[in-house]
Amino acid sequence: MTAIIEGGKQDMQHSPRLGTVSLFALVLSVTSPMAVAGGDPEAGKEKSQVCVQCHGETGHSVAPSFPILAGQYRDYLILALEEYKSGKRTNAIMAGFAATLSDEDREDIAAFYSKQKGLESIEYAE
Repeated sequence: MTAIIEGGKQDMQHSPRLGTVSLFALVLSVTSPMAVAGGDPEAGKEKSQVCVQCHGETGHSVAPSFPILAGQYRDYLILALEEYKSGKRTNAIMAGFAATLSDEDREDIAAFYSKQKGLESIEYAE
């Protein structure tokens, strides 16, 4: 059923199978949770209240020993939380918090912190 043109090559524009696959991929990309993933920053703000003790309200840490989360890449934050949960990264405090987070929680928290102004030099009060 695939259209053939001169020289035995497939006519990609008129191939019914390719059209069906392309349409399916398009529908999947629009309706897939991963396609619309990105988290909800407002929900992330609510879910990040436990993070505030060390990382500050907007991800600007309260002490230099805690990483600044504000402005970090969303994917990086999700990966870090997944690695704390799995044990690939080790920190007793973070592992305990990360263990309680669902995939949606990680997405939301990462969305919140990635939207904050950050990754710039800030001075800590002495």
